[in-house]
Amino acid sequence: MLPLATAAGWSSLILVVLGHVIPAWVVSTSLLVISMILIGVHRVRQLYAADDRAPVPRLGLPRFVLGLLVAAAGLGSAFGAVSDLTGGADYRILQPAGPDGCVAVVRETSFLKISNGEVYAVGRTGVAWRPSGSWVADDIYRPVAEGTYELRWSGSSGMLAVSGSATDPIVASELNPLECG
Repeated sequence: MLPLATAAGWSSLILVVLGHVIPAWVVSTSLLVISMILIGVHRVRQLYAADDRAPVPRLGLPRFVLGLLVAAAGLGSAFGAVSDLTGGADYRILQPAGPDGCVAVVRETSFLKISNGEVYAVGRTGVAWRPSGSWVADDIYRPVAEGTYELRWSGSSGMLAVSGSATDPIVASELNPLECG
């Protein structure tokens, strides 16, 4: 579970559960805490094994490797949390949903007069590993929060278009088709 916590902490994972968006750092932190509890339970079982005839098996990884995985997962979780908290991350599931339950999930943040946005295509599994596109806006303008976007679905894919205003333009945009395949 520690390798999964580490991978989640350093990824752009988005998880959608029952209509709620769960960022990668929350997934990573949860897996890390569960792993630490299981490691602690295993250590206690080793220390207090009453029956010498049935010893508790050792964990498969050396302590050094476990320590590295814990540190890597912890750092990945911390960096993700700091990014979301300092940037005032706003996650939104856009309507309408696409074919076969595919949804567009947007993450918008702002820092030092610049806003960033990413869009993810999330299928029935509820997981997206990386964004489908991104944009940068001037003067802390968040086009999705402001409602200046258009989401269209056609066949098995969708397209998100974001627009700014005369005073708050979209500075850079790389939006690709949303495909939940």
